[in-house]
Amino acid sequence: MTSPTTTATGRRGGPVVGFLVLLWVCALLALACWVFSVGMRQWAANYSDGPADLDGLQRQANLALLIAALVAAGGPAVIALVAYRLRLVRTAIVFLVLAVALAIPGLLVAAHAYRDLTPAPAPAGPPGHCVELSGGDTRCPGG
Repeated sequence: MTSPTTTATGRRGGPVVGFLVLLWVCALLALACWVFSVGMRQWAANYSDGPADLDGLQRQANLALLIAALVAAGGPAVIALVAYRLRLVRTAIVFLVLAVALAIPGLLVAAHAYRDLTPAPAPAGPPGHCVELSGGDTRCPGG
């Protein structure tokens, strides 16, 4: 049996959770449009005759994918937290399960995008100047 305070809290919390869901879906749609537009610019740059900044477009695509992965998994987690605080336990459980289900592929996408955004430093090559070795014979020019 539910008490009047539980019912009142549930009725008040419904619009708040609904607004958060709407905000999350709109954010996902906006990010999908951003990813699509960057992909179209990459496609156009590949087939154009003019100079293209493919590295900049690739960086922008990786940034968009990283943000999209974070929003896709983070949105339901925030909604679950708010729903739990508003005592909408079943709603919180549904969005928590959704957050976990989206976090698994989201982590893979985010890791790949982050790895491409922060490339490993170039390996150190041979020195750019003459280095004499001990042992008598020098192979440096002029010396």
